[in-house]
Amino acid sequence: MSEPPSLLRNAPYLLLMSGKTTQIMGSGIGMFAVPLVAFGLTGSVVTAGVVAAIGEAGSLLATLPAGVVADRFDRRRLLLGAAVTGTALWGLAAAAGVAGILTAWQLAVVLFGVSVVTAVFNTAEIGAIRAVIRPDQMAPAMAAVQGRSAVASLISGPVGGVLYAIASAVPFVASAVGHAAVVVCTALVRSPLNGDLAAAKQSHPVEQLKEGIRFVARMPLLRTSIWLIMLINLTVNGALIAINLQLVQTHTAPLLIGLLDTVAGAVMLIGSVVAAPLMRRIDAGPLAIAGLAVVAAAFFGMAIAHSYAGYLVFAALGFVLLPSINSGVGGYIAAIVPDALQGRVNSVSSLGYLAVAPVAPVVAGALLARLGIQPTLWIMAAGLAAGVIAIACVKEIRRVGKPDTWAADAITWPAPGAEAADAGADAPAEASA
Repeated sequence: MSEPPSLLRNAPYLLLMSGKTTQIMGSGIGMFAVPLVAFGLTGSVVTAGVVAAIGEAGSLLATLPAGVVADRFDRRRLLLGAAVTGTALWGLAAAAGVAGILTAWQLAVVLFGVSVVTAVFNTAEIGAIRAVIRPDQMAPAMAAVQGRSAVASLISGPVGGVLYAIASAVPFVASAVGHAAVVVCTALVRSPLNGDLAAAKQSHPVEQLKEGIRFVARMPLLRTSIWLIMLINLTVNGALIAINLQLVQTHTAPLLIGLLDTVAGAVMLIGSVVAAPLMRRIDAGPLAIAGLAVVAAAFFGMAIAHSYAGYLVFAALGFVLLPSINSGVGGYIAAIVPDALQGRVNSVSSLGYLAVAPVAPVVAGALLARLGIQPTLWIMAAGLAAGVIAIACVKEIRRVGKPDTWAADAITWPAPGAEAADAGADAPAEASA
């Protein structure tokens, strides 16, 4: 089998990326409208929050099982099935909205279903991308993943607002269209996206789930990466939420509040463009540590400046290396983890993010109410700084090199169900010959 071509000439990769990009843009537009629609239906901010929380619960509950499913079944069919289901769910919400029969709880059910199929899609997609590219291409591929997320954050809010102004159901139509585009793009992918599926199905799903958890637990890099993801999301999202709440309390114009998110998205987009060139010149591990140190320094700057202009400037300075952090750590993990474990490792890693997602707003709001914005930012910055120091002490992260060295670090792991699993699990960092 010939090696995959360069990313720009790799049709399966471009199709997978194009489909997912339309999906996250469509989902972003729909999710922007969800709290507005829920509030419009109930007149209660509490109920609107509960509706959104139900959607988050779907992802949290589905993530671990989705990893097992993604490793046991054909990824192309999983991507197609998830996209078709997502199209149908958003389509039902749009149709009910147009007909005037949509209720908040019907919307909650739709969101729960969408979050479940999205969990399946996301775990299958990382393995699918890895299957159609070379290990040394993971860095630019993951940088592109970061870029598409940044583009979605820039576009979703403004477009969602325009579409919601036309009619409350129109954003849901955009979400359905975004998922439908995934169906078309994925259907055109002909390359195999899995390894040996027969071997993958030899073990019981529960045993496979245990194997995935055991694999992550016994590899220091993966264990640390989960805490890294949780720390970044708790401190970064917590600080941004606290700033937004503070601006709301001080009656800052909504346009200026939205500008902060726009600047963050724009900087992330720039960062995703420079991520791949940076990783070709700087080892990914030290780059990730340096990038987190920059973020922590920016938070300290926000706390010192304590002004809207300061928030804007330091957000621009602090977030530019975040795509390099995510691309380096995420790309390295995807490159070295065996194909048969891609789904489970991704789902276990994602669980850390999902567990923190509902915590960050609670922590940020509680600190802001009790201490005020400056102490809250000092606490977030200090927490991240302490995490950076701890992460810098982990040799497995410090030693992560440039993308052209990642293939040599590929992990040897027993096949699912093999009796040697426990014997070999204690040394999962051993590179395959």
